[in-house]
Amino acid sequence: MRTPQRLSAAVLVAVAAAAALAGCSSASSSATAAAAHPPATPTSSLVPVFPTTLAAANGSVTIKSEPNRIVSLDPTATEDLYAIGAGTQVVAVDQDSDYPSGVPVTSLSGLTPNIEAIAKYNPSLVIASQDSGGLVSGLGKLGIPVLIEPAVSTLSGAYQQIEQIGQATGHHNQSTEVVKNMTEVITDTVKQAGDKYRGMTYYWELSNDPYYSATSATFIGHVLDMFGLKNIADAASKPADGGYPELSQEYIVTAKPQLIFLADNQPADGGQTPAIVAKRPGWAGIPAVAGHDVFGLNDDIASRWGPRLPSLVNEIASALAGVKS
Repeated sequence: MRTPQRLSAAVLVAVAAAAALAGCSSASSSATAAAAHPPATPTSSLVPVFPTTLAAANGSVTIKSEPNRIVSLDPTATEDLYAIGAGTQVVAVDQDSDYPSGVPVTSLSGLTPNIEAIAKYNPSLVIASQDSGGLVSGLGKLGIPVLIEPAVSTLSGAYQQIEQIGQATGHHNQSTEVVKNMTEVITDTVKQAGDKYRGMTYYWELSNDPYYSATSATFIGHVLDMFGLKNIADAASKPADGGYPELSQEYIVTAKPQLIFLADNQPADGGQTPAIVAKRPGWAGIPAVAGHDVFGLNDDIASRWGPRLPSLVNEIASALAGVKS
């Protein structure tokens, strides 16, 4: 869960990650096709074989033996590890990893990592979403492999990360099964929703005052694209914002979105609700507000790209099923 103090940092991290991924996928790519066609199985054996070498975001990473002391510095990676059956190998997770319940939460940070503090856990593998503070080189000097699994922009990218973590931990079979189940549930949910919402405009709120949003080029944008929705933030996006533009209230009001999704509704993330949104100056006339089509989502699920993606897609589908406009 994000805290208000860390929200701007989280947005900046997302912007940097999205910018780094620019060119890897087009905003016009079909997210539905990505869900229907999971990535091919890596060329490595389906049974745990070590040493294994992975092509990660931080280059070639060799893991000499099955890691039995894993440190996760990213909430999504933590969820991936437990979903594929590697939870018993995890000895520590970062301060923001809050799912599943019972994970070994520590004061470790993936944003400002402390090499010495991480090393105290004697890890055989560290997984993070970014190479902050010399994480890779610092742990590399200690002989500790680091796997960087950055924010993704497509469903296929999320599936690939789960399978790569499976390969890195000796749980490749389980990881491919998780991906298979995710794909089936997401495809079925989108199919049941149908095309009746296609073309409806929406505003995705990451934070309020300032108002940050996510464009169609981002991961969440691809998810909503599966339902055929049109993003009002696209017209305001600039290359420098990495797909996460800051919007003015005037811009949002003028764009008149038919739907509003709040990813800042939990208390620690801003506590925004449909009632609070309706009281914002000038917002009462926005079609989504006037029609009571403002929806609060689970902030944690909406900000991650792991095994709970089917739950996010289902939340969106359920919200659309209640559209009154």
